[in-house]
Amino acid sequence: MFWYQWITLGSLGICLINSSIHLLRLVRLGKPTDFSSPAGKVSASVKYSFTGAMNPLKKESAYLHLPTYVAGIIYHLGTFLSIALFFLIWAGVNLPDILIFPVAPFLLISFACGMGILIKRVVKKGLRDLSAPDDYLSNLLVTFFQLMTGIVLLLGQLIPVYFILSGLLLLYFPFGKLKHAIYFFAARYHLGFFYGWRGIWPQKRIERDGG
Repeated sequence: MFWYQWITLGSLGICLINSSIHLLRLVRLGKPTDFSSPAGKVSASVKYSFTGAMNPLKKESAYLHLPTYVAGIIYHLGTFLSIALFFLIWAGVNLPDILIFPVAPFLLISFACGMGILIKRVVKKGLRDLSAPDDYLSNLLVTFFQLMTGIVLLLGQLIPVYFILSGLLLLYFPFGKLKHAIYFFAARYHLGFFYGWRGIWPQKRIERDGG
């Protein structure tokens, strides 16, 4: 392996160790404690939290901003794809052209979505006032990680830059807002538990009396 691959491997180790610590903390906390009497089924609500409640039509922040929502979906798909490709590139696996040519352009599109989301955060005062430096840095690292992945696939160049950027991303992951990838599932579970215990989720259909 080259020196930049060793650096990235070390960053991956640090990332996995710190991410595991976050995960163990979540597991040790266990499920929420509610001393009131349950009014609904928690299991059904938790299931709904991960399914129906994720429907953009159920989320005001989504259906009122559908272009941004769609861009966010594409951006996240590009992130997951780039992570999977990272391990293939690190292992020296060469993808066939039949996969490279649809995948690389998609990553360029997801890069554009990430930049669009970043620009919106900078331009819109409401978003800018709510943003911290972590928001901008996290976006930049992930967005350019996607771009570099696409460049490496298409041109096979800038490999050292790609691995150094990947290493920085891995190092930052467990310390910045990117660690929401770990807390996402716990947050959805707690949300489902809270509304299920109170009998609010899943939402019940109101039958109208036709008489």
